[in-house]
Amino acid sequence: MLLVATVSPPLLQAAETGVFNPETFTLKNGMQVVVISNHRAPIVSHMVWYKVGAADEPRGKSGIAHFFEHLMYKKTITLKSGEFSQIVARNGGRGNAFTSQDYTGYYQNIAVNRLETVMKLEAGRMRGLILEDEQIEPERQVILEERRSRTDNSPSAKLAEQMNAAMFMNYPYHNPVIGWEHEIKLLTKADLKKFYNQWYRPNNAILVVAGDITAKQLRPLAEKYYSKIPAGSEVNRLRTSEPPHNAAIRVILRDHRVRQPSLRRHYLAPSLSYGDRKHIYPLEVLAQIFGGGTTSVLYRSLVIKQKLAVSAGAFYDSGNKGPSSFGLYASPRPGVTMAKLEAALDAEINIILKMGINKNDIARTINTLKADAIFARDSIGGGARVIGAALASGHTIADVEEWPKRISSVTKDQIDLAAKVILIKKKSVTGLLLSEKNGS
Repeated sequence: MLLVATVSPPLLQAAETGVFNPETFTLKNGMQVVVISNHRAPIVSHMVWYKVGAADEPRGKSGIAHFFEHLMYKKTITLKSGEFSQIVARNGGRGNAFTSQDYTGYYQNIAVNRLETVMKLEAGRMRGLILEDEQIEPERQVILEERRSRTDNSPSAKLAEQMNAAMFMNYPYHNPVIGWEHEIKLLTKADLKKFYNQWYRPNNAILVVAGDITAKQLRPLAEKYYSKIPAGSEVNRLRTSEPPHNAAIRVILRDHRVRQPSLRRHYLAPSLSYGDRKHIYPLEVLAQIFGGGTTSVLYRSLVIKQKLAVSAGAFYDSGNKGPSSFGLYASPRPGVTMAKLEAALDAEINIILKMGINKNDIARTINTLKADAIFARDSIGGGARVIGAALASGHTIADVEEWPKRISSVTKDQIDLAAKVILIKKKSVTGLLLSEKNGS
């Protein structure tokens, strides 16, 4: 469905003036605060983002960032283990946490008149977490079981993990966010305390509150609960760099549980903070034209016209702190060999490289992308997630707010150039998920 079909020109013009129009200020201890006002309902989304993720973990200590996603709900100076979530629930709120390669986030969605309660709770565990063996060991077992259920028992997830490890030869994205099992088992209480003391500080955190509130209303609460937390030492996020990729890599996983084979292709690509930034907006448009839904080039050719696949598409995310990847995928119809499907995919790539993108698709695609930015305003928590992720990954509010303007300026020549620079076989990892039964 093309969202732009329901968007009027005045709304598209409004998108270019900014997306979420946030207000921001910084507390005396260095904690950045962002407020996104949305007065449609008397609720708020309260989020604290820490600028630390799996890619910041010490070598050999994979999984430690994600470990804290669990431990932060345990015992603190003022709360018993599990009491945090119980208080949020009693006040009608819902909360959770998430970890990525570049950040860790904690949030609560709650009525605005209960905001102060969750701010007090969140501020209390920023420096008040108590790390004891009786808290750590049960949670280690929970995490190991999570890894078994989500990764080890899923052929698709196992392939994705192996492809990721192959794609990033030196950059720390090669480690899975949840960690490697053998390293999770060896994490010590001393490791956890060191990590917590280094990263869980107000000067390494961002408070984002979205909903029925203004910066003027939030500032006294932020100063009351967060300003009194002492800043830690300045944190330097030291990351290795990725060497040139000079050979195409193939990763093949066969498993008797596979019911639907699939083909994936990932190309090393730049991001807002890594590599040649001039290609990122053209790549976003290219991903949408080439594989963004049922009207895309890949879907129309492989699924509808040639009837070789049951699904096909492309994706690209420029939001990483480190390098990104431009991805393609397809799943064959019954009776179609993987070799035939891959040849057809390669043929479509070669057409793009030789002929370029059809210019008639560009304006339509850009308007669709801008329409998505407009509709993102409807969600209370959506803006908090977008801006929080950007800031925690080392980007700026301008990168978010000026996105519609930047995407509008993308040209055919820029898209064609980006395709030629990125869609190079020697910079790719191809993954095949196959059934062990028939070797399809």
